[in-house]
Amino acid sequence: MTKGPVSSFMKRHFRHFNSAALLDAAEAYRRHLELDGYMFLTLAGAMSTAEIGLSLAEMIRKEKVHAICCTGASLEEDVFNLIAHNSYVRLSQYRYLSAHEELELLERGLNRVTDTCIPEEVFKRINGHIKKEWLRAEQQGERLFPHEFFYRLIRGGCLESEFQIDPRDSWLVAACEKDLPLFVPGWEDCTIGNIYAAHCLQGTVKNVHTVRTGMEYMLELMKWYPKTCQKHPIGFFQIGGGIAGDFPISVVPLLRQELNLNAPLWAYFCQVSDSITSYGSYSGAVPNEKITWEKVGVETPKFIIESDATIVVPLIFAYVLDA
Repeated sequence: MTKGPVSSFMKRHFRHFNSAALLDAAEAYRRHLELDGYMFLTLAGAMSTAEIGLSLAEMIRKEKVHAICCTGASLEEDVFNLIAHNSYVRLSQYRYLSAHEELELLERGLNRVTDTCIPEEVFKRINGHIKKEWLRAEQQGERLFPHEFFYRLIRGGCLESEFQIDPRDSWLVAACEKDLPLFVPGWEDCTIGNIYAAHCLQGTVKNVHTVRTGMEYMLELMKWYPKTCQKHPIGFFQIGGGIAGDFPISVVPLLRQELNLNAPLWAYFCQVSDSITSYGSYSGAVPNEKITWEKVGVETPKFIIESDATIVVPLIFAYVLDA
C-alpha cells in the first residue's frame, strides 16, 4: 500500500511516457523484493559525485540492494565527497565555460564533473591513507580487492576526523556496514587506480598483484550468483551503461554457456540511462536484445527509462522505500 508523500505523488501523477515507465519499474522492484528477491545494482557515470548516497545508502541499510557493481570512479568519488565536500565547487553555468575558463579551473586544482568540481587536494589526502593499507597488505602477503581497501579505511576509523557530510549519506559507508558484495571492474582507470599504477612503476608498491584484478572479480561473481540464486531470484537494476552494467550482467550467459550450469536468468531488469535507443550501442540497447544473449528471458519484467538518472533513481528508491 503506497502511503508516503513522494510515493503517493508518483502514483497520482506519473501516468505516461518515461514517468509511467518509472512507476512501472518501481512497482515491479517492490514486487520482486516481496517475492524474496535480491537486487543487484550497477552504478556508472558520476553518480557518487551527484550524491546518490543520499538515497542509495538508505536502500542498502533497509536491504533493498544486495550487491553492487560500480566503476572505480563511483567507488572513490563517494569517499572524496565524504571527506572533502566543503571544498567542492558547483558551477551552475557549466554549459557556457570557455576553454580558457576550464584551464583556470585546472590551475585552481579543480577537476570538473559536469556542474561539480572535485578539489585535487582530496586525491593527495586519500593517497596518504590508502598507500599505508597497500604497503601493509604487501608486507603481510595479503591481496585485496579495491573495495576491500576502502572498507579497511572506513572500519579503521582513520577518516572519521575528516568527515564533512553525515556518514549516513555515504553509500560506501552503508555498504561497508553491511559488508555488501561489491564488484569494481576496470578499477585501473580511476584516480586512485592511476595513483596505484604510479606507485607500482616507482617501486613504492613492489607487487602489482597486491590489489586484486577484474578477472578475479568475475570469478567471485561466478561464485556469488549461483549460490545466491539457490535462495533468492536476483534482479538487475542498471544505472547508466558501460562496464559497470556489461560486466555483471554477462555472468549469466557465462555460467550457462561456458560452464553448462543451469543458472537462472536475471529475474528483473531495469535500465535508467540518458542514452536513447540506438544502433550498436550497449547503453542504448533495448532490454529485449538481452534475450538473444541469454541474460534475461521472455517473461522477465523489463523496463528502460530514458531520462536523467539523478532525477529518476532517487524517485524509484523513494517509491521502493515508501517514502
